[in-house]
Amino acid sequence: NLKPYGNGVLLWFELDDFDSALARAEDMKAEVVKPRHRNPPSDDGGPNHWECWLRDLDGYTVVLASPDGSASEVE
Repeated sequence: NLKPYGNGVLLWFELDDFDSALARAEDMKAEVVKPRHRNPPSDDGGPNHWECWLRDLDGYTVVLASPDGSASEVE
């Protein structure tokens, strides 16, 4: 099995303007590991925010996250 185990180091950034940061990442053609999604996927609990996982040029996973509780706001 040549695949690495686990996720290694993840860098998380909570952003007030998640949508703008996501648009900039898309404009820069960032490699998407996990596209925009809600965490947790459904129901209450967890941070209740939006996330997008990207890979930086050095291979690290960078997670963009909206503020906690923001996924319950109207889109």
